[in-house]
Amino acid sequence: MRVALFVTCVNDALHPATGIATVRLLERLGVDVDFPLAQTCCGQPQYNAGHRRAAEPLVRRTVRAFAPYTHVVTPSGSCAAMVREHYPRFGENGLPGRTYELTEFLVDVLGVTDVGAHFPHTVTYHPSCHGLRLLRLGDRPLRLLAAVAGIELRELPGAEECCGFGGTFAVKNPAVSVAMGRDKLDAATATGAAVLCGADNSCLVHLDGIARRTAPGTEDRAGPPPAPPRPVHIAEILAATEDDPYRFPEPVR
Repeated sequence: MRVALFVTCVNDALHPATGIATVRLLERLGVDVDFPLAQTCCGQPQYNAGHRRAAEPLVRRTVRAFAPYTHVVTPSGSCAAMVREHYPRFGENGLPGRTYELTEFLVDVLGVTDVGAHFPHTVTYHPSCHGLRLLRLGDRPLRLLAAVAGIELRELPGAEECCGFGGTFAVKNPAVSVAMGRDKLDAATATGAAVLCGADNSCLVHLDGIARRTAPGTEDRAGPPPAPPRPVHIAEILAATEDDPYRFPEPVR
């Protein structure tokens, strides 16, 4: 099995710790992971914006970069969905069948749900739209989280509702996007969880940005609002162990 990490633009530019955590996790499970340096953007922003011609060179480059590998793993349902659902429209049918979102790879290929993780915090999980509707990840992420030692999972009300990011949607429709994000944050905050977990950092960045700029749900409350949960990618939770715990940037409540 030749496995490559498809780290994605968002993780590379904004959350490299997620890529590092993915490699640490897979290596702990006995997987030898390579990182093709030729990888760049998969073309999703251009394609979603309707610029197919601009996306095509990026599609071809991505296919060439990962050609030697039998399995390509990415900690992003969004980018995995781009490859799986839209690359065939460019006539590329090889890479889609070899590309896996991280939780799919763990459960379906490696056949594990208990990865030996330890995360002693309260957590609520937001399923991103691409993972939920295009990849149909189902309960795979929750099964993995449920097996983590020390974790306390709390159900997220309205979990299947979109967070409002939607890639270029957040740029073209900022008011609607923020309103949707506020609703999601209110639901997550109401769980009382310390951590909001997701499998797409694009969603988590969107929600974190709103949380930093606004106080969700404060209009009808007296006194200071409860703090929203901190966003943490599922790869970083699964990579954490008792000997090598996840370290929050600031003290967690």
